[in-house]
Amino acid sequence: MNTNEGGPDPQEKELLRRARNGDRSAVGELIRTHEGLIYRFLLSRTQDEDQAADLAQETFVKALRSLEAFRGESTFRTWLLAIARNEFRAAYRKGLRRKEQSLDTVVQIAAEGFGPEDEAVRDSEIERIRRQMDTLPEKQRLSVSLRLFDGLSFREIGVAIGSTEGAARVNFHHGIRKLREWLEHDE
Repeated sequence: MNTNEGGPDPQEKELLRRARNGDRSAVGELIRTHEGLIYRFLLSRTQDEDQAADLAQETFVKALRSLEAFRGESTFRTWLLAIARNEFRAAYRKGLRRKEQSLDTVVQIAAEGFGPEDEAVRDSEIERIRRQMDTLPEKQRLSVSLRLFDGLSFREIGVAIGSTEGAARVNFHHGIRKLREWLEHDE
């Protein structure tokens, strides 16, 4: 919905205006638009579906309570990612522990049209990528995941992982380089 990195697009601005005025359908649309991204971001950090869902819900509750504070200097999703990152940090400080990541919940590959042999090859490739993704440092793993799977800009990734746009770009490129080297070496 939003390709303007400098702030909300006109359609989203209107949704935000309506949501601030108590329009429940606008609130619902804002949540539907961004809930998948926020959930996947938190899942990649917690590696637990229930914890990610709980933190995503807390993120939206906090965002909706603070909607008046959103000034539109960044995109709405960037603002949500910053809230989600803060919610994760707060939960982690309270004792949240990371669990083994399931990349299957992040990588959605359509199985339609695949025969049993094709599915076996696909599952093998997913497992190869999962093993390598798990070895990447957290910021590289998140940068690669948010860029490839969610299409975030490097500026948005920087906000999400708590770094600069340049650092997000560097983390992405290092992560991709390591993945390529490993996949080429592993063949």
